[in-house]
Amino acid sequence: MEQGEKPFKAGFVALIGRPNVGKSTLLNHILGTKLSIVSPKPQTTRMRILGVKHEDDAQIIFLDTPGIQKGKDILTKTVVESAVASMEEADVIVMIIDAEKGWTREDELILENYIKRLNKPTILVINKVDKVKKDSLLPLIEEVSKKYDFKEIIPLSAKKGENIDRFLEVLKKYLPPSPPLFPEDQITDLPLKFFIAEIIREKIFNNIRDEVPYSVAVEVESIREGENNPNILVIDAVIYVEKQRHKGILIGKKGQMLKKIGKEAREELEYLLGKKVYLNLWVKVKERWKEDARLLKMLGYHYIS
Repeated sequence: MEQGEKPFKAGFVALIGRPNVGKSTLLNHILGTKLSIVSPKPQTTRMRILGVKHEDDAQIIFLDTPGIQKGKDILTKTVVESAVASMEEADVIVMIIDAEKGWTREDELILENYIKRLNKPTILVINKVDKVKKDSLLPLIEEVSKKYDFKEIIPLSAKKGENIDRFLEVLKKYLPPSPPLFPEDQITDLPLKFFIAEIIREKIFNNIRDEVPYSVAVEVESIREGENNPNILVIDAVIYVEKQRHKGILIGKKGQMLKKIGKEAREELEYLLGKKVYLNLWVKVKERWKEDARLLKMLGYHYIS
């Protein structure tokens, strides 16, 4: 490094907030690719998703955490533990709130129970500013500035891409000097099976209403190249549901719903992976799978004690 040149920086940034404030949308926009699945339903993100943003002078390693929520089953407790673990390993915490809903009781609980306890540099992001009038932002900024000693308060729109460049520049200020922690061609540590399972689960969330999506888990059993054609991927996956009637809803009349979900997942996977995909889906009933620690570990939920 030449004299006067700024040191390279690299560090971990945890994105936290209650469900549906736009954490996954923000990460996907920053990375320029779809890494976290998105839906309007809570508990869409169930595990910590790591995404690496490579800049000329920094490497920002984002940890997209599940929305912090209450629940007694093992799955929900695991989701929260994943978020907490991400906060504990982060160099910087980014708390995200919804400009439309303002500061909520859930935001207050996250601040009191996690951020104040960890006492790490914290930036507050006010997301979805494209959905509110500009003159309503100043009172909200004034309100939240009194809640805590946030290092910065940044209004932005993850969906529209507004003010994200400034957000990245601000983040760099709080990262420690460090050489790159990941190769420049790597943007995540996710295994392919997990990524595929998440895409399938997103299509279920987006096609089925009520309680069914929350009772669903996806296990990718195998990924293999097509016979005599390495440009074809054959994927076998099982969708677990908790009740027989959920299975019926998921399959649909004459199997039409499962076909629709499979078609949407296959088309997106082909686009993202750059290969033709044959996707075989099965639906199995596994009662109380959210309480089955062995199955949850098999599905990749690693924070189960």
